[in-house]
Amino acid sequence: MKYLIYLFSVLFCLTIPVIGFAQTELTDSLTAVLKNPSLAEKEKPVLLNQLAEIYRTNKNYGLAESKAGESARIALQNKDYTDAVKAYTLLVNIKTSTGQLSSAKRTSDSTLVLAKKAKDPVAMAYAYYAQVLVYKILDDAQNVVKFCGLALKQLEKKSDPYIASKIYYRLYAVYSGWNNEAKANLYASKATENVLLTTDYNHLSNCYTALSVAHEYNYNTSKNKAELDSVLFYLKKSEMLYHQYPGHVANHTYAIACIDIASFYLRYFSPTDLQAKDQAMHYANTAISVLKGVDNSQEILASGLGILSEYAKRAADYGQQESYLLQAYEVIKTGKPIYYYTMLNVVQALADFYEKKGDLKKAIDFQKEITTYTLKSFNEKQALNAQKLEIQYETEKKNNEMNLLKEREQSHKRQNYLYACVAVISFFGLLFMFRSYHFKLRYSLQLEKQLDLEKQDSALKVKLEQEEQARLKAEQQLLETQQLQLKKEAMANVLQLEHKNQMLLQIKEKLNDGNPVNMQKLWKEEMVLDSDFEDAKMQIQKVHPDFFSLINHKAGKKLSALDLKLCAYIYLKMDTRQIAQMMHIEAKSVRMSKYRIKQKLGLDKEEDLNVYLQEMGTV
Repeated sequence: MKYLIYLFSVLFCLTIPVIGFAQTELTDSLTAVLKNPSLAEKEKPVLLNQLAEIYRTNKNYGLAESKAGESARIALQNKDYTDAVKAYTLLVNIKTSTGQLSSAKRTSDSTLVLAKKAKDPVAMAYAYYAQVLVYKILDDAQNVVKFCGLALKQLEKKSDPYIASKIYYRLYAVYSGWNNEAKANLYASKATENVLLTTDYNHLSNCYTALSVAHEYNYNTSKNKAELDSVLFYLKKSEMLYHQYPGHVANHTYAIACIDIASFYLRYFSPTDLQAKDQAMHYANTAISVLKGVDNSQEILASGLGILSEYAKRAADYGQQESYLLQAYEVIKTGKPIYYYTMLNVVQALADFYEKKGDLKKAIDFQKEITTYTLKSFNEKQALNAQKLEIQYETEKKNNEMNLLKEREQSHKRQNYLYACVAVISFFGLLFMFRSYHFKLRYSLQLEKQLDLEKQDSALKVKLEQEEQARLKAEQQLLETQQLQLKKEAMANVLQLEHKNQMLLQIKEKLNDGNPVNMQKLWKEEMVLDSDFEDAKMQIQKVHPDFFSLINHKAGKKLSALDLKLCAYIYLKMDTRQIAQMMHIEAKSVRMSKYRIKQKLGLDKEEDLNVYLQEMGTV
């Protein structure tokens, strides 16, 4: 059982499904296609990966690494990062199988970088699977589970049953090592479900074997013999794929299935069950014949010879038992490198055999070899551990560097976030200042506009007030003019009335004195006077309103009403005769009155009263 689990833990492989009749024919066919000049460069990586996988599953690691490297180079030249990631993952698988741990770790890290460039969930799943392969060799099961989980999360975005089955198979192997029966059953089933969606029959063979192991766990827990039937059922299904799909299942995979069936008959069937014995020996011999002369198959060959030696021991055929053990011993010695774990089991079996046989010398010689191989195994483990520690140190160092870079990146992000916040605040501050300035400017413009409107309104009010004042002044002037006109008319009317009254008094005096009055003559004279007076009246109305007060002031208020009347007639340019007629006095009396008025006004003899009064009227 321990050997079975060990086999399943080391035989996990990254298989790419191919189509062909037999593997040798398939490699030749793929090589011919690759040499075809009409083949596009972008199609080569897929074919090269298929060819490399065939070489890898058949333990031809040199050719496998060469073809995978060529695939990676072409894919990178074409910037096809997804195909490059698949080629790099295949390289990691090859390097972990050949003990190139440091190189495998570097390649797996490069795979992650390429996967990020590809921006493809499937590429990321392959890259995480490359990390799984490295941590599997480092016996770091925690990281294996971690990266399997990361890979499966990527596949939730974009399905790929081929790589999914590989990841579930690796989880199955981890939980088998932890003796977690439930998880081992779960992941073995999921690995099988996914691989059945592909044409990868080599990996399907491994998944059937995984299911057989899961049922064996169930049997060990429940002791239900039906579980043993399931174990044999899945082992037979695994073995039958080799015949059903020639060229699709590697010889090593088929040989392991045959060894597992032989081991099952050996452990679970009675030694007296000859049919079971025949079946076990048949499958053991089949595994040996399939891998005879094939490189890197020493462990499987030794396992087959070990099963045959156990049946020889049961049959008490010690000679045959010794022969099988010695063959296994020689086979293991030819291995490069030698698998010390298997060698120790074979040498221990030979030492026990010769001790029981009584050949103490050979028993001691093989016991010495046990010591030698134990030391070599220890040294090998030490060297392997040193590589593991170196890788772990480099990984830890790189992780620390990555953490430091992440911290710096986070610090830069925080700084950028802070700068962004400052920029946003500054932007909003500037925007606020701009809006504030714009608002103030707009407010200032509105205020200026309002002031202009108020100014215009004030100017309009002032203008209206001025116009109102002008209107009032004009009205006042009009009133004053009207009053003056009325005064003038009144004065003219008073003069006329006074003249009429004097005339009437003269007529009355004549009638009282008994003097005859010629009314017809008086009427005609009065008609002439009225006509003259109308002209005079028009002139009187033009007299300056302050004319009489000004003359009276010049005369020291010495002028009588008769004097003022005479001055008005003189101002109206009436001659002495007209004045005499208007006043019904003699012309001589008019001249005498003019003389008195000149004296009262303080005029010289040479000064003309008429001219003086005309000039005064224009003041």
